[in-house]
Amino acid sequence: METAAKTQTKKKPNASGMTGKMKNSEFHEFFVDELKDIYWAEKHLVKALPKMKKAATSPELAAAFEKHTGETQTHIETLEKVFALLDEKPVAKKCDAMAGLLEEANGMIEDTKEGTMVRDAGLILAAQKVEHYEIGTYGTLRTFAECMGHTEVVNLLQQTLDNEKATDIVLTEVAVASINSAAAAE
Repeated sequence: METAAKTQTKKKPNASGMTGKMKNSEFHEFFVDELKDIYWAEKHLVKALPKMKKAATSPELAAAFEKHTGETQTHIETLEKVFALLDEKPVAKKCDAMAGLLEEANGMIEDTKEGTMVRDAGLILAAQKVEHYEIGTYGTLRTFAECMGHTEVVNLLQQTLDNEKATDIVLTEVAVASINSAAAAE
């Protein structure tokens, strides 16, 4: 009986739904490591978006970048809640993928003429590459959390995933409404 009681205590989930055994698993550690990666990505994106806004010619695109800056700050705060639910310290680990995507966005700005729709088309391309990376990452992390039974974490990651998808749609709408055709005419 005493052994069974110890086993039950050991496997009892904490507030996030995680058992002691799962917290120490290689999969859980991998999951946390990837959360640190996207945390770094969001913290650097929130700094890059104002530069993209400043480089945009179209008021609609500038407004989309401004809106997404605020949303990205919310994503950072959401990730901090996720870390708290997992009893982990929010630590950023360099995300090579985001670093490359942001470097590419800077290249779009440097390689295009100021005040042109070609630059705006390039900014949208760069921003959508970032969005697609984030959509892939948040979708996978949400699935990992679901697999481990982290219900509250699943809900938080799903909210961010939905927001990233909505931002991607907004960028497409801005591109299709005027920027792409104007860029083609330049």
